[in-house]
Amino acid sequence: MKLLASMLMAAVLAAPAFPAFSAGETPAAPQTNAKLDLTKGAAGYAAVCAACHGADGNSTIVANPALAQQHPEYLTKQLQDFKSGVRKDPVMQGFAAMLSDEEMKNISGWLAAQKSKGGFAKDKDLVALGERIFRGGIQDRNIAACAGCHSPNGAGLPVQYPRLAGQHADYTIKQLIEFRDGKRGNSLPMTQVAAKLNDREIKAVSDYIAGLR
Repeated sequence: MKLLASMLMAAVLAAPAFPAFSAGETPAAPQTNAKLDLTKGAAGYAAVCAACHGADGNSTIVANPALAQQHPEYLTKQLQDFKSGVRKDPVMQGFAAMLSDEEMKNISGWLAAQKSKGGFAKDKDLVALGERIFRGGIQDRNIAACAGCHSPNGAGLPVQYPRLAGQHADYTIKQLIEFRDGKRGNSLPMTQVAAKLNDREIKAVSDYIAGLR
């Protein structure tokens, strides 16, 4: 079993991932859950979230994250963290306070079923550095590769780690800085990784993530 697990992990980490400068991606089919009501999820999203995150979860405002095709368990946890104050953001706390756990799950399930339109890497001078950090980390400073948790193509791992592919670089930069500076404290692994990154490295890996497919 250990040998099989090692072979599978090696195959995953060997998979190619490239920053995109053109669109195109087909999402995996969302997990079905008989308890979810996606019709109510769509209505709740339109009423509470669409103004900031786009009608279909593809935000056009770079300060606001794209949510389409995100793992529903991750979205639900973030909403719960906003509501409880574990993740601090006065705007999001206000919106999350309006939602019950059932409404959060319905909205998250609906968003998971939406197709991400993806983003683009913009800084060609930094993209090579971003790729090195994302795929290999920085070994001499014990900085883990992002791909180890978020997968080589940024798809993440359902339940455990969020999808990053195509996320706005501006938003990712802000989150990494907040993890590094202790302003966002709802993920210890991310706090530990971000604490070792400088501003240039954060910008580089965020831009690379924006173009992942």
